Amino acid sequence: MSQVVTRIAPSPTGYMHIGTARTALFNWLYARGRGGKFLLRIEDTDRERSTPDATKAILRGMEWLGLDYDGEVISQFERADRHSEVAHHLLSQGKAYKCFSTQEEIQKFRDTARAEGRSTLFQSPWRDADPDIHPDDTPYVVRIKSPEKGVSVIRDQVQGDVMIKNDQLDDMVLLRSDGTPVYMLAVVVDDYDMGITHVIRGDDHLNNAARQMIIYDAMGWNLPVYAHLPLILGEDGKKLSKRHGATSVEDYQTMGYSAQGMRNYLARLGWSHGDDEFFTDVQAKEWFDFGGINKSAARFDFKKLQNLSGQHIARADDAALLQEILVYREKAGMEPLTDEVEARLARALYCVKDRAKTFGELFDKANFSLVERPIEVEEKALKQLNLVSHSILETLTPQLHNVTWSREALEALVNQVAEAHEVGFGRVAGPLRAALAGQSVTPSVIDMMLVLGRVESIARLNDVKAKCND
Repeated sequence: MSQVVTRIAPSPTGYMHIGTARTALFNWLYARGRGGKFLLRIEDTDRERSTPDATKAILRGMEWLGLDYDGEVISQFERADRHSEVAHHLLSQGKAYKCFSTQEEIQKFRDTARAEGRSTLFQSPWRDADPDIHPDDTPYVVRIKSPEKGVSVIRDQVQGDVMIKNDQLDDMVLLRSDGTPVYMLAVVVDDYDMGITHVIRGDDHLNNAARQMIIYDAMGWNLPVYAHLPLILGEDGKKLSKRHGATSVEDYQTMGYSAQGMRNYLARLGWSHGDDEFFTDVQAKEWFDFGGINKSAARFDFKKLQNLSGQHIARADDAALLQEILVYREKAGMEPLTDEVEARLARALYCVKDRAKTFGELFDKANFSLVERPIEVEEKALKQLNLVSHSILETLTPQLHNVTWSREALEALVNQVAEAHEVGFGRVAGPLRAALAGQSVTPSVIDMMLVLGRVESIARLNDVKAKCND
């Protein structure tokens, strides 16, 4: 069996849509799971709408999602000469022809056909015309000769066999009157030249497949394997759009979702492997196949995305997680951390990454490690700092200088101080939490002290003590 080669071919006319991201992911999974190649082509033939910024957005989206591609990025526009070459080859073989019909003549044909109840598909009078009668110096388009009878069958791995009557297909234009190739021709030529074995794309391209197959057949090229994916709908069952919330891949990065969580969720959006919801990239590459793709449209569920993002954050390697959240901070426009604060954050990850669905929530939980002295104590936490708690901290603070800085030793010391004041552990933890973090909801006080270290913990307690003495 030949090597599997897939591709993603977005148009750079705006941001990278979540649907494009899922299509890219499915192509990536299929290729990577079979030791194949995954290629990236930018379909930038629409020069009026294609922009360099949109191309950069696509590349940023691919990078964030971790969808590495093989080789260089291919520009469809830059291959226009090759597309034209194929059209002229078909012309020379009698499989395409010059059509001199004007737009007015085409419209008149359609108006008449409509009035007579016939098909409005244009039937060019130039299809079988003798070249000797071609007019000189008159603009023309090049059309392919479509089969006039029979049925074209798209053998699709998701949709099954889709049959289209050939009398429903017109003689598609290959080259415009200015000599530029059309998108439909460019796609086929590029896929063939790139060695694409599997075309995995949205089912809005399903009808295109029937027309593109005509070019494959005319050139004597082998067809790729087709797999057309159902659309992604919003929670209300309508096509996913901005009214449902973010539809740009970069928006989800800025919102603080884990890239691995996003990959996991997008993989489950229209594909399944038994009842598995949470899985790793390794598992997804091993499991992914066409049989697991649903024929019906998938609905985007933000709660499921949040849940999976949280699970991946919780299970992430701390070093890798730190790098991703630092990129997130930059993307979200936050100020860079000092080396000291970054080191504290790195130490804090083990106790703040559980139950954080996004990096924003993670930073909220890790706030104690990010703030610098003197710490501003929020009003709710300030209520913990009364005369009784002040006395407790006065007893505890000096003993922190000599205690072994370990979980067991710190827990024993806090319990010892609580017993001496005849209160429970919580009555000590409350003021300690306020002093260390300035907040009433934080990770455990023992975890915070372990993260902050002896010097910083004592300094924060002394700050509060000084404030109480003012």
